[in-house]
Parts: sequence; C-alpha cells; structure tokens
Amino acid sequence: MIKTDILIIGAGPTGLFAVFEAGLLQLKCHLIDALPQAGGQCSEIYPKKPIYDIPGFPEVLAGDLVDNLMEQIKPFQPGFTLGERAETIKKLEDGSFVVTTNKGTEHHAPIVAIAGGLGSFEPRKPLLENIGAFEDKGIAYIIKDPEVYRDKKVVIAGGGDSALDWSIFLADVAAEVTLVHRRNEFRGALDSVEKVQQLKNQGRVNLITPAEIVGLNGTDQLESVVIRKVGDTEGDRVLEVENFIPLFGLSPKLGPIADWGLEIEKNAIKVDNTLDYQTNIPGIYAIGDVNTYPGKLKLILCGFHEATLMCQSAYQRIFPEKKYVMKYTTVGGVTGFDGSKKEAPKAVVKAIE
Repeated sequence: MIKTDILIIGAGPTGLFAVFEAGLLQLKCHLIDALPQAGGQCSEIYPKKPIYDIPGFPEVLAGDLVDNLMEQIKPFQPGFTLGERAETIKKLEDGSFVVTTNKGTEHHAPIVAIAGGLGSFEPRKPLLENIGAFEDKGIAYIIKDPEVYRDKKVVIAGGGDSALDWSIFLADVAAEVTLVHRRNEFRGALDSVEKVQQLKNQGRVNLITPAEIVGLNGTDQLESVVIRKVGDTEGDRVLEVENFIPLFGLSPKLGPIADWGLEIEKNAIKVDNTLDYQTNIPGIYAIGDVNTYPGKLKLILCGFHEATLMCQSAYQRIFPEKKYVMKYTTVGGVTGFDGSKKEAPKAVVKAIE
C-alpha cells in the first residue's frame, strides 16, 4: 500500500501545483491519473495550444507549462500512479482514506484532493450524418500538433475560447483559416474576439457568422464542407478544405468519483469556497475545474489559488496541534525532502511554530 500525506486525484496543472504548495509545508504528495503521463488535458489533448492567462507568462504552450510545473516540484519528490483510474474510496476509523485504482493499487492518506479537471471526457461532435467516415481523414476534434495543418486549408467551427485561440494560432501556420460560428456573438475572451476580428480585417482569417456546417464531401479524404449561413437566400456554399476542426467543447463525466458520496451539482463537485474548497466529506477536497461554487471560473490560475488554500487547510487537519504562520514570499530557496537546497529567485519562506 502506498502511503502519503496528501493523495491527489488528477495530475493536471492544478494537481501538480498542489504538490509544490504542499511541499513548502513539508507535506508529501502522491498523484493518481488515468492518463499515462502527467499534465492532464494540457499534455494529452493540446500540448501545443498557447495559454495567455498564466501570471508572468504573456504566452506559454500548454506542454511547456506542464514541463515547468514538473521542474518546480522536483525537490519534493512526489509519487505517481499513472495509467490507473481512482475507482473506490474507503474511510477508516481514524478519519484517513484508502483509495483503490481500477488495477487494484491501494493508496492511504489522511487527505484526498480531487483535481480531476473535467474528469473523463469525449468531444462534442456536430450532428452530421457522415462525420464518422472522415474522422482522422481530415476531421479532428482535438489539435495536438498544429504542424499537421502547415500550409493547409482549414475550417474551424465553434464559438468558445478553443475555437478563437486556435484560429489565431493557425493564422500563422495554415494556408487558409476559416472560422464558422452559428451566432454573431462569441463565448470566448473579449481580447481573443478582438484579435480574430483584426485578423479578419487583415484578410488572414475568414470569419463566417451566423452560419454552420451542414454537410461534408469527399471520398477517401475530406475534400469540402457545406456552409449554410443563417438568413442567406442564395443557398448553401461549398468550401474546399483539407481539414475540418469542430471545437464544441468536451462532454465531461466524473466517472467512479460520482459514486463516492460527494455532493454533485451539474457534473461537478460542490465545495466550500469560503475557506478551503473542502467537500461535504471532511478530509476530501476538490480543486480546479472539477469543483463548483458560486462565482466559479474554470481557469488554471483559479485552480492554482484553490490548491494553495487547500494545502493550508490540509496542514491544519494533519497537524492540529501546530500553529502555522505565513511570513513572506520573496527570498530564500526551496528545501527538498532529501535535504537539498534549490535556490529560487522567488521561493516561499514560511515559519511553523
């Protein structure tokens, strides 16, 4: 049985940053993730996707963010159980927990932090009769490597951040980028909307709204899409393309965690955001996109904040007799569990009495 101080379910950015915050308190962490590598969606789905709202990084690729987080937590030597899904949880008489994976690996910890992001997920697909015939033959629901679209004619459908961000990014990669959305208004960040509009004015992105893709043509590969513009009396338009990328989001599922007795609301775990993001079961926390509370924003930086407060609360639960005092956050270095000192220009220094 694997024993640790904080057992983290999910090795995405929020879970990884929790390791750092816990390590500063000399708390050991172990992470479980169903994916074969750490990083969550950032590694598995869009490692080359640029992220713009990480403090201190005007732009950082998702994969690079994960690499940086892994480097940041090295001194604290976290354990990983990868390629296994957290299946069951059992609360022991002393209040601690045993979590068992689908492969039978048992983990014991006084604190469980669920950082599972959107949980298990699958892309939302447009309702097109022959869409399955072109999957991996010109149609993709996730962009892992943007170089696949180098000098290609690409159509993106969607109105959220992913559709906007990839339209902006691929404008410098693809030969032609067309963004189709069924409304004139977008759901993404206003800055991204403005950038797409600028690219349209520069002739670098074709913006077609309100409209939708209603047909797909091709033999062995996708050759064209049929676009129907709302209110257009001239009929459907056929656009020759090599790639169609519908980005309508992911359909999330909590999986086995939904059966752990946690309070669930709209496929997310309800937490107390007035203090520490604890669930209705004392000792079990939920941080990042997996949780919900009034005013919740599903942003990585919000997950980082939640992870920080969760670790403070976890320390008090593990060591109720100790007083913890935050001192300052500007000098010093990070001390690893092996006693090594890693100098850092802005390491956190805290005092425990």
